[in-house]
Parts: sequence; C-alpha cells; structure tokens
Amino acid sequence: MKRLTSSTYFISILFLFTANPVHAQSQVAAAFEKFAADPDLAHAIIGIKIIDAEKGSVIFEKNASTGLAPASCQKVITAATALELLGDNFRYETKLRYAGKIEGTMLKGNILIHGTGDPTLGSWRYTNTKENVILSKFSDAIAKAGIDQIDGGILAEGDVFKGESIPDGWIWQDIGNYYGAGAQSINWRENQFDLHLSAGSQTGDPVKIISMTPASIAGLRLESQATAAKARSGDNAYIYFPLNTANGYLRGTIPVSSKNFEISGALPQPARQMEMQLAEKLGMAENRNTPATGQVVSKEIYTHLSPPLDSIVYWFLKKSINLYGEALIKTLGETQAGYGSTDTGVNVIKRFWKSQDIDTYSLNIQDGSGLSPANRITVDALVKVMTFAQKATWHKAFFDALPVINGIHMKSGSIGGVLSYTGYVHAANGKQYTFAFIVNNYNGSGGAMRRKMWQFLDTLK
Repeated sequence: MKRLTSSTYFISILFLFTANPVHAQSQVAAAFEKFAADPDLAHAIIGIKIIDAEKGSVIFEKNASTGLAPASCQKVITAATALELLGDNFRYETKLRYAGKIEGTMLKGNILIHGTGDPTLGSWRYTNTKENVILSKFSDAIAKAGIDQIDGGILAEGDVFKGESIPDGWIWQDIGNYYGAGAQSINWRENQFDLHLSAGSQTGDPVKIISMTPASIAGLRLESQATAAKARSGDNAYIYFPLNTANGYLRGTIPVSSKNFEISGALPQPARQMEMQLAEKLGMAENRNTPATGQVVSKEIYTHLSPPLDSIVYWFLKKSINLYGEALIKTLGETQAGYGSTDTGVNVIKRFWKSQDIDTYSLNIQDGSGLSPANRITVDALVKVMTFAQKATWHKAFFDALPVINGIHMKSGSIGGVLSYTGYVHAANGKQYTFAFIVNNYNGSGGAMRRKMWQFLDTLK
C-alpha cells in the first residue's frame, strides 16, 4: 500500500472537507487526535472549538468549556467590548491649561496637562502622536497664549484612572519591562524607555549600560547585573523594578560582544517624564510647581485628541500592546460605570458579554491584555466573541487588525507554557470558519509547538 506524504495527507483532508461535511468532521477529529498524541502534549490541556461561520454549527470541539490561560488572545475580548460600548470613533482627550496670572509674557503659576488615560500620547506609531509632535504642539499653544516665561512649573495630572497602575496577578519579571507597563491617567511614549547595552567578549563578562532613550528617565536609577552569554543566545535580559522605588536592576544575559544591544523597559513615572521633556522643550532650567494662592485663573489653551478607537485597536491587536489593553479596560470602567479601575472594567466586560449569553464564569479575567497568568477563558467564550464581532458594524476594522499568521487572520498569544490562537479561516472551497485554539502546559520549544498548531489549522484552509 502506498504511504501518504504529509502534504498528500492534508490535501486529502481538504478534499473530503469539501465533498462531505460530515466526513470532514471526522477528518478534523483524526487530525486533532494525531496532534494531541504528540509527546510534548503529554501533560497539556488543549481547548479547541471550530464552527461553520455561516451556519453556526460545530465542526469540532474539545474541552470547549474548560477555563484556560489565554495569553494575548484575551485582547480580542477587550477590543470587541471597547468597539461596541465606546464606538469605533471614540477618542481620548488631553487638555493643556495654565493656572495663575499672566503678567506681560510671564506666567505666575503652572502649566497643567490633564490626561484621561490616552495610551497613544507620545507614541511613535501615529504621525500626530509622536513625542516631538506633541511637545511642539504644546509649546506652540503656550506661546500663542502669550506666555514665554514661566515662574512656576509643569504639572501632568489626571484622576480618571483609579487604583494601582499594575493589575493584580502580574509577575515581577514582567512589570519592569516595556510589555509590563501599567496604564495611568497620563501615559507617555507608551510608558516605554530604551536601554542600549554593551557586552564583553567572554561568557560571563559584565553587561554595561551605554545610554538610555530618553537620555534621562524620571525616577529611575538602574544598575546592571547582567552578563554575557554565548553568541546568538538572544535577548534574555530583564529589568526588575520594584514599585514605588527609584532603584532598578538589569539581570539576565545578552550575547557576547554585543556593542549596541537594545532592550526596552517600563517608565516608572510617565507623567513626570512628560513634565521633564516639556520643560526641556520650553527651555526651563527646572520644573517646579508653584502652590496656588488666592484666586487662581485657570484657562484651557489646547486639546489634543487621540487617534480614533479603531486605529488604537489596529495596533492593539496587530502588535499586541499590553498598555493599550490596560488603558481600554480602565476606560470601560470609567465611561460605563463611573470608576476607572481594572476591576470595574472587568465587571463591565463580564456584564456586557453576559447580556450576549456568555457565562460569566467562562470569562475569569484579571486584566485587559492577558498578561496575567491567572486569567482563565474558555474557547467557547472566545468563539462567541469572535462570532459577535463578525456581525458588528465595526467588523472590518476588527478583522483588519488581526495579524495574518500562517495565512490565517488570527490573534496569537504566548506566556510561559501557553500558546493560543483565535480567528477566522476563509477556506479554498468558499467555506468560512471561526475558531479558538489554546494549549496550556506544553513541553518543548514554543516555536516547534506553534508549527504543530499551524499544521493542524491547515486542515481548515
């Protein structure tokens, strides 16, 4: 009997899928059985659900009602909720004011920047949000108000986001690094700074910090305890920055002989960082806030609008930016329940999806981005969210924001021992499928497991 090659095997599956939907289900089941028999999944939990997008009928499911850590696939829930409840044209406002009295061209008082949690302020991803653009617009507005000297300071403030900037459940290894930046009422440069590093020529040599961008980081003293590892060992360096302290530590490894190796950290005080950079732009020798005395005149002189929500969601899903998710979940809490905290936003999300017949207990979430290892979501809930999104007026923006991975429009997720995908398949036979696929506690490399998951998903193409 002639032995089928791997490619022939999957072509045969595709033919059967086209010719006989009932038989196709058994073929998908057979492909899953082969996938699940992999030794690297011996101690794993696999959740998967695939439906016919047009009919809503189940093609295949396994552990569909079991809560699993979703990693960044959780972002589609935050994105869909925000698009539906806030609207795809929602924009954040950041207002520039002065408080005090202008005498001639001298302001006796302070410049005030009032933020509402815009995660794009100072971001390099949009033309009108780049830090130099924002600083120039603010300085121009101050000049147009008749101010060219300030006897006072700059105060970036905001009270829309409550509680800790870091959600419960995030781990220490994450929160000092760029992907572990929490959301505040004033966010700046995506709450990120960059470190430029140099490693010695021998394994175990110290790693030195050459420079930082921005050159001066508010509230940060960073000590390198990192060392050089073998060539091509990659980025295994992490910034450990305990909350509410000024001392951070760089630990881990980068490859030997690296001369300008770049990693990124989380700004400890983004509002103060913005204050410092605007003060520098205005040529102020120092930034000192003057206490208000007597009757203080406060006047708004400029309002910056963020890109619309559909543009924010584009980068949120396309590049999996955790900060955007944490800002959005707090914004949902503020706009829908009057309190801008993570917990309130979580309750808003659960309440909305309950109204769409998704069991609250299938959305056991801790944050807006999926970074917490304590998150638990069922693939059944994910498929229902993705199905809702398909029928929404904002579906095109949502669909366009999904990365194209292995030829499929799908969101991916990964944290320790977790890989996940959820998305849409447009098959060659004209059929459309919606799916969610999560693996928890696999062994082996993440790259190898991803390829095995892709190979299984290829049966739907």
